[in-house]
Amino acid sequence: MTTKTNTKKAQQRETAPPALIAWHITERGEKKFWTRIGACWGHEDGEGFSLHLDLFPAAGGRVVLRTPKKQDEDADAYSEDVDFPVGEDEAA
Repeated sequence: MTTKTNTKKAQQRETAPPALIAWHITERGEKKFWTRIGACWGHEDGEGFSLHLDLFPAAGGRVVLRTPKKQDEDADAYSEDVDFPVGEDEAA
């Protein structure tokens, strides 16, 4: 049995920038810490996403998907003091 793999598509997926960045948010007291845990790429047909996690949060918290920004490339973690934007639905 022979299995064909489309290496051209696989290479495009690996080199294309992610559509979204996955962040794990933990709260310690009144402070929130954002840790980058993965990324998300859009499907070619536009009907969904593939989520690739480098870490899986086992201690609870929230996972948030956000569009990549320049600052995302420069750091893998943020605290609330860095002025990282939090949506109104995430501020609770």
